[in-house]
Amino acid sequence: MQNKRPVLQDIATHLGITKMTVSRYLRDPQTVAPATREKIAAAIEQFGYIPNVASRIMSSAKSYAIGVLVPSLTNQVFADVIKGIESVTELSGYQTMLAHFGYSPEIEEQRIRSLLSYNVDALILSENIHSKQSLKMLQVANIPIIEMMDLQHSKSVAQAVGFDNRLAAQQMVEAMIERGRKNIVYFAARMDQRTLQKMEGYENAMRRHNLQPYKLITQQPSSFSLGAQQLHQILAQRPDTDGILCTNDDLAIGAIFECQRQGIAIPQQIAIAGFHGHNVGQAMTPQLASVITPRFEIGKIAAQEIVDRLNGIPAAQEIIDTGFKIHIGESM
Repeated sequence: MQNKRPVLQDIATHLGITKMTVSRYLRDPQTVAPATREKIAAAIEQFGYIPNVASRIMSSAKSYAIGVLVPSLTNQVFADVIKGIESVTELSGYQTMLAHFGYSPEIEEQRIRSLLSYNVDALILSENIHSKQSLKMLQVANIPIIEMMDLQHSKSVAQAVGFDNRLAAQQMVEAMIERGRKNIVYFAARMDQRTLQKMEGYENAMRRHNLQPYKLITQQPSSFSLGAQQLHQILAQRPDTDGILCTNDDLAIGAIFECQRQGIAIPQQIAIAGFHGHNVGQAMTPQLASVITPRFEIGKIAAQEIVDRLNGIPAAQEIIDTGFKIHIGESM
C-alpha cells in the first residue's frame, strides 16, 4: 500500500508546534526563530514534504509563477531565450511555467488558457500575432505581459523585446550583394511570422539593387537534411545561383554540407548565410556567415521587465531593441 503524502499537520505534530508556525516558515523562514527554523527544515527533509502551492494561490491570489510560452522547447533559439529568462526568475523568487505550441495559433490559445487557469502572475510570449480569443484572454487577465523576438507587439500587450527581423535579413543580403553576388535565393521553412519578415527583408534588398528575388518555400520544419534538399532543388531550378540566405542556421549548415559533398566551393561558387549564429555554425569549417541574435539577452531583459512590473516598477520603454550583428564568417 502506498504511503500517504505528508501534510502540513504531520510536520507540526512531529515537532510539537502549531500548524501556523510551519505555515509561516514556508511563507518566510526569517519570521521563525532560528532554532525552530532548523527543526522545521530538518523535518521537511525527513518527511519529503511537498508544499501545497494551490492552496497558497487560492489564499493569496498570487502564484509566484511566470508563464512562458514558446513555439518549441527543442529549438536552440528558444532554449537560449529560456536560459536568459530563468537567470532572472530564479534570483527573484519566481518559478517559470513553460509551455510550447508548435507554431499553431489554435494550440497557443489553449496554452494561454491553461497558464492563466494556474493564476500565473505574468506571461512572457514569443509571438505578437494571436487568435481573437487569445487577445481577449490576455486583455481580461490584467497581468504584466511581454512579447519577445520582435519589435512589434499586439494591442493587449504593453511591451516588446527583440530586434528587427526584416532589417537583419536585408543587411545580410546587402552584404552578399556588396561582395558581387547577384543571383541570391532565400531558403524558407515553417513559414511562421518571423520567417515571413525575413523574406520581406530579403526582397527589399534584392529590389533596391534591381535584382530578381527567388524563394524556396516549404511548411516543413527546418533541419540539416531539409537544407541539403533545398540545395539540390535550387541547383536544378537555378544553376546560376551564387548566394543563399537561409531563414535559420539549420538550413544553411545543411546546404553547406551538401555543397561539400558535391565539391562546390564555399564561398567561391556559392555564398551561404544563416540566421541566429548558433555555436555549431561558428565552430564548423567554413565558419558560417550568420545574423548573430542575442537570444539569452532577450530572455533576460524580458524577465527583468516582468519582475520589475510585478514589483510595481513601471515600464520605462514600450519597445526594447536588442539589436543584432551581421557576421560574415567564411561562407560569404
